[in-house]
Amino acid sequence: MSAMFTDDDVGKPVVNASGDQIGIVSAVEHGTPRIEPDPGTIDTVKAKLGWEEMDEETYPLQEQAVDRVTDDEIRLKGDLSGVGGTDTGL
Repeated sequence: MSAMFTDDDVGKPVVNASGDQIGIVSAVEHGTPRIEPDPGTIDTVKAKLGWEEMDEETYPLQEQAVDRVTDDEIRLKGDLSGVGGTDTGL
């Protein structure tokens, strides 16, 4: 996936491969979306995307974790093993 993220993506939900919302794009910095994880999924999201060591309110979303971007959402790949986690389904 080669997406150029812009300020137009701010406010879009970020969903896992199953369609469950795991966060929202809170900002885009230098083409990288910053994700504010939903409170109920923050521990799982941090583990799957390699954010365990970070203690921030928003987190950078690696492009290789993104399956597709639509007008309505950013959908993550099912297999995030090369991104920071070791299994699928966030």
